[in-house]
Amino acid sequence: MSEVTFREAFKAAIVEALNDDPRVFLMGEDVGHYGGCYAVSKGLIDQFGTQRIIDTPLSESGFVGAGIGAAMGGMLPIVEVMTVNFSLLALDQIINNAATLRHMSAGQIAVPLVIRMACGAGKQLAAQHSHSFEGFYAHVPGLKVLYPGTIADARYMLKMALADPNPVIIFEHVMLYNQSAELAENNDIAPMEKAVIRKTGSDLSIITWGGCLYKAVAAAEQLQEQGFSIEVVDLRCLRPLDRETIIDSVQRTHKALIVDESWKSVGMSAEISATIAEQAFWYLDAPIRRVCSIEVPFPYAGHLEQACIPQIEQIVAVALEMLTTAIPSEQVTL
Repeated sequence: MSEVTFREAFKAAIVEALNDDPRVFLMGEDVGHYGGCYAVSKGLIDQFGTQRIIDTPLSESGFVGAGIGAAMGGMLPIVEVMTVNFSLLALDQIINNAATLRHMSAGQIAVPLVIRMACGAGKQLAAQHSHSFEGFYAHVPGLKVLYPGTIADARYMLKMALADPNPVIIFEHVMLYNQSAELAENNDIAPMEKAVIRKTGSDLSIITWGGCLYKAVAAAEQLQEQGFSIEVVDLRCLRPLDRETIIDSVQRTHKALIVDESWKSVGMSAEISATIAEQAFWYLDAPIRRVCSIEVPFPYAGHLEQACIPQIEQIVAVALEMLTTAIPSEQVTL
């Protein structure tokens, strides 16, 4: 076991992929000489050279398209988009090309492309660098959408993603990069498409992923001190969604609270709520509740930004309502 940061875990995964397969290369804005906007790839250009660590022009549509072409040609590109907001400039390439080509060619053309994106709020980067658009991509058939929330997943999910013949998007929450935890030497993690129960419990299920996972676990520990048994479900993969694990958990706890840093309307939390309502309604002892971000473009000011996104105190407050009454109170602001 060794203590590493998420940044180091992501970097180690890229180094392993580059060492293991000559078809792998990393491409994106400032990934080479600058070392990536969050320093994940710092130093890799000296280790692997400019043919495998490629700085691109500021053209998301251009370099994502180049990555798709390289994948179709037999390479295994890892494309870094600086932030999820900038990925909107490449939506045509990702949705109309990467996600469709394998289907439209009846499986004759694989697109083993991995796209990494930083996302999430908390660093005062304001409304054009801070959002959580994983739900946009999880809406699209043909894509796989991963969101690691643990050090082990940050370290070992990339290898699984590169082995998949479909385009895979990996979201990296900006507030996790500096967090550290012990990392086991083996790669004994669940398959990338499976949700994992991070904490078992019997009174309520908190369902979350990525940057909200540590908040959910902290909330569950606070609730445990008050005598409640809380289960925390880490989805890890948002498409395909592991609905079976969600339903199994709710069938055991009879209460579901979803924590999602994106906006509530028409997002991942709505999809998960609908899944529970369709498949586990008769097991529920209380209405499904959601703690999501306030529906505004995220502000720059730190106190306003923190007021917008889910906090541990909110999760605890909503959970306590669910645990003590089946009727939500209007006193809790989501």
